[in-house]
This record gives sequence, structure tokens and C-alpha cells, in this order.
Amino acid sequence: MIDSFGASDVGRRRKLNEDTFLVDMDSSLYIVADGMGGHNAGEIASQLAVETVADFVQRTRQEEEIKWPYGLDLKMSINANRLLTSVLLANKRVWDESEGYENLTGMGTTIVAALTDDEVISLVSAGDSRAYRLRRGKFEQLTVDDSWVQAAVDEGVLLPKEAESHPMKNVITKAIGVKEDIDLRIQEYLLEEGDLYLMCSDGLHGMISNGDIEGIVKNMTGSLETVVKKLVDAANECGGKDNITVLAISYETEA
Repeated sequence: MIDSFGASDVGRRRKLNEDTFLVDMDSSLYIVADGMGGHNAGEIASQLAVETVADFVQRTRQEEEIKWPYGLDLKMSINANRLLTSVLLANKRVWDESEGYENLTGMGTTIVAALTDDEVISLVSAGDSRAYRLRRGKFEQLTVDDSWVQAAVDEGVLLPKEAESHPMKNVITKAIGVKEDIDLRIQEYLLEEGDLYLMCSDGLHGMISNGDIEGIVKNMTGSLETVVKKLVDAANECGGKDNITVLAISYETEA
């Protein structure tokens, strides 16, 4: 049985919340998107991306005959294909809108999205919105940031600890709608009893460390709503420099 809860907060420095999130228990779809761009373009980009992903996932759930504009990868599960195609369509839609309207030029959005069934969770991400998992006491980051500092860490130029406070830590190298084409990586995991998945925008992990996030998650008592709100509050207490969105998903086998 899947349970979930999500929340978004404008933070303490911004006037506009450009994050968009979705919790759709009927479609088993969960999304966090962090928009960027001048004026209100970031807000528009994240909303367009979430709407496009949700629309395609919903259509492939309800309709027997559906067009697959990017084809089907037979090495992947049907859910992985659904999720990947939906995010590719979101990239095209945000790109087309940004090219079509001068006031939206250059807009884009990060994304982390999950699609579940009774046994497997499929994940896709672009940018620095993240997914974590707590399983049998072990807390780990599942997604890899598409960012300048992560690339520097991968190449041995920076240490992970140095990356946390580097002045270029917010420079991302991949986002939805920034380029006409985008390469995405699908991850799939078998669900296990007691799993907790956490998805968030950089308004959370940019304010508090992975260690602090782990501490709050491991010491949680009560509902998913409680832990989500504690994480949002912690980010605000540390400055709340950006919009903060947190989404939690738990899995328990039915008795």
C-alpha cells in the first residue's frame, strides 16, 4: 500500500513560488518541478511540465490505443516507458512555448518524477531536484544532480564537501525545456516493506545538508505530513532562500 504527502512553501526570500508538485494517487504519479526564468516564466514552465507528464500518464492508463512519439524501449517496463515519454513530451512542450513567446524565452524547469505500481517504483530526473530513499535504516540519494558542481565532483575537481558550499552550486547543466532535445535516465527499484522515498526541490537540499535531511527522516514520528512539514520548516529556519517543495512516499505491504 502506498501513502504519500507533499507540500510547497515560497520560502523567506522569494515573492513567487515557481515550484509545482503533484500527488496523484489514482495514477500512482508523483512529481516535483522547480521552474526558472524571468518574470513568471519559471512558474509557467514547471506547471506546463507537470501538466504534460500527468496528461500522458493518465492517457496511457485509460486508453488502450495510444501513440508513442518516441517509440517503446522493450528493455524497459511499461511504466518506465510511460514516465520517460511523458517527460520527453514535457521537454518539447516547454521548449515550444519558450520559443513561441518572447516573454517566455529561456524558461525551463528541473523535474523529479516517480511512477509506481504494486511492486516497482520508476524514477526520472533532470536538473537538481532530487529523490532519496530510506530503506532498512539506510538513507541514500538516488538521483544525481545535473549541475556544474556535480560534474566537478565526478571529475575529481571538487570534493563532495566542497561542492555543498561552492558559489556555483546552483548552476545546473540540464533542465526541461532549455534545449529542444534532452537525454534522460530511468531508474527502477523493487519496492520493499517500510520503504520511504523523498522527493524535493533544491530549496530543501540547498538549505540543509543530506545529513540533516537524513536525521529528520530517520527520527520522524507520526504521519508523512509531519515529516514533510518538519523538513520545510528546517529549510526556512536555515534561511529559506528559495522555494521549498517536499514530497514523501511510503510503502507498506497490506496485512
